[in-house]
Amino acid sequence: MKKLFAIAVVFAAVPLGAQQTGGGEPGITRKQADDILNELRQIRQLLEKQNKPAAAPAPADDKPVRATISDLSALPMLGSKNAPLTIVEYTDYQCPFCQRFHMTAFAELKKSYIDTGKARFYSKDLPLDFHPNAMRAAQAARCAADQDKFWELREAMSSNPDKLDMGNIMAFASNLKLDMTKFQDCLGSEKYKEKVQNDVMEAMKLGASGTPAFVVGKSTGAGVEGEMMVGAMPYFQFDQKLKEVQGK
Repeated sequence: MKKLFAIAVVFAAVPLGAQQTGGGEPGITRKQADDILNELRQIRQLLEKQNKPAAAPAPADDKPVRATISDLSALPMLGSKNAPLTIVEYTDYQCPFCQRFHMTAFAELKKSYIDTGKARFYSKDLPLDFHPNAMRAAQAARCAADQDKFWELREAMSSNPDKLDMGNIMAFASNLKLDMTKFQDCLGSEKYKEKVQNDVMEAMKLGASGTPAFVVGKSTGAGVEGEMMVGAMPYFQFDQKLKEVQGK
């Protein structure tokens, strides 16, 4: 699993340094650029430990990866349950590429598709094993869901991938007025660790090759039939794919 995800996160890279891209997407700050460079250094180190060269990514296959998820009913959802389109995110809260999606394309998706009833949005977990705080953060989000605060804690953690130590997670939870005893008990018991691990296995089977990854497609009752998209892509690429799916 290490080799698969370590190599593939490179595909999520975005141009560095520009404050505004040609497509209208906001640029990244110097700190975000440093975080991304650090991410790539960790990938290289992991590959070197495995005696593998950190080669440039292979050319992308033009053929889309089909993906089907049969039941999403147990997950928190944004949007209308009757929306004709579904987006399923696989995220790592410590991943700077996931932060970029959250801070850019997600806001536009929410405004144009989720809030208008065109698409429903689910978030699943894909914590990478070289991110020491990612597994705990994934479990924390699920513990917050027990108190109907999943999306609020997701917002706080996705915006601060460099602040996911236990102290900061507890501070985020406290600011959201969670019952801290219940939250700490849930997180300490690792109640949701197996469910997070199940998400990881599901993502691998579906062909997720890095984070963030998405299944974008038509809604099928409680599930989705669509295609895999990987990387911190700009809004227009999601818009293009959703329109393509809708037209089929």
